[in-house]
Amino acid sequence: MVGEAARNVLKEGQAMLERVVKGRWLTASGVYGLWPANSVGDDIEIYSDETRDRVLMTWHNLRQQAEKPSGNPNQCLADFVAPKDSGVRDYVGAFAVTGGIGIDARVKEFEARNDDYGAIMLKAIADRLAEAFAEHLHHRVRTEFWGYVADESLSNAELIAEKYRGIRPAPGYPACPDHTEKGPLFELLGADKNAGMILTDSFAMLPTAAVSGFYLSHPQSRYFAVGKVERDQVADYAHRKGMDLAQAERWLAPILNY
Repeated sequence: MVGEAARNVLKEGQAMLERVVKGRWLTASGVYGLWPANSVGDDIEIYSDETRDRVLMTWHNLRQQAEKPSGNPNQCLADFVAPKDSGVRDYVGAFAVTGGIGIDARVKEFEARNDDYGAIMLKAIADRLAEAFAEHLHHRVRTEFWGYVADESLSNAELIAEKYRGIRPAPGYPACPDHTEKGPLFELLGADKNAGMILTDSFAMLPTAAVSGFYLSHPQSRYFAVGKVERDQVADYAHRKGMDLAQAERWLAPILNY
């Protein structure tokens, strides 16, 4: 029973995708950049050039605080970037992509015909196109633009299983749960000018079919959940960001352990 329903949704989705392609309903746009970088504590400094004298952005991160078995570290994304005092000249990347330029007008047309299902299907297709764009761009960054694995040769199944080296953590997701980091990220990329993407006051991305985040290349980099954090770290995090404690607590409310 479930199989038949799923097959129908797939068929309808493919039909909608064909309409999108034939009618040229949507436009994709994106921007990426690569910069010198080093970690300083739990933060990552992103520099303007190889002199590493001018910080373009400080990417603030949080560290796991749950009690763990011996030998299992409490992780932070900054662990995957060489410390500034190590002398190692490390790098990070950043990106913002959308698959939804032009979607609003089409959604309004469906809604004007009371076709809510069509509107929902189009939004779902646009979201998948944005995710596919993010995956494609990450592949090109790994093998071509940054080129730290120029000889990568993975099957589609291996790509889906994320067997490649490196990660692309996104603000708002478990490894870096603070959405406000999108603000300096979008400024770093010039996302408005370079990709036609903007942020709302609540740091939602427009067009809504969009993905943004950072690139880390460390061979041991992996996704994880920061989980619940305590007041001491939140106070330190607020200080590092130049944000008052109450404001930091508001943005981190879902992960507060107090």
